[in-house]
Amino acid sequence: MLALGGIKAGDLLYDLGSGDGRVLIAAAKKYRIKAVGFEMDPGLVKLARENIQQENLEHLVEVRHQDFMLADLSSASIVTLYLSHDGNEALKPILLRQLQPGARIVSYTFDMGDWAPKITESYRDGAGDVHMLYYWEIPQSVAHTENSH
Repeated sequence: MLALGGIKAGDLLYDLGSGDGRVLIAAAKKYRIKAVGFEMDPGLVKLARENIQQENLEHLVEVRHQDFMLADLSSASIVTLYLSHDGNEALKPILLRQLQPGARIVSYTFDMGDWAPKITESYRDGAGDVHMLYYWEIPQSVAHTENSH
């Protein structure tokens, strides 16, 4: 997911539904970028914070016990998702409205319906299972069609 996102110095990654923090930790360790996770499950927030502390990455990684659907996502230059078809569909207008042009979105497993990804990639894991990754970029000019009635 991180390689597909084309991470570069200075990026700010938001992981929506960050779970145990593994994507955040990988981004900080491999690319030395700041990463912020949003997670609703208090047990996972606690676990992620412990994992971040074990890796001594508190200066780069933060986990917020917050609903990402209500969060301000506008600072992110890259957003990673592992949600659901419905979750991605609900999030799509928020991403289009809040993210800056050129911001990147990488989704594990689930696409965004009629918003065609710029890149679709599959990979086979050690067990032989195939996984899909989807990549989008926020266009330079977004027509907010959901507001024109």
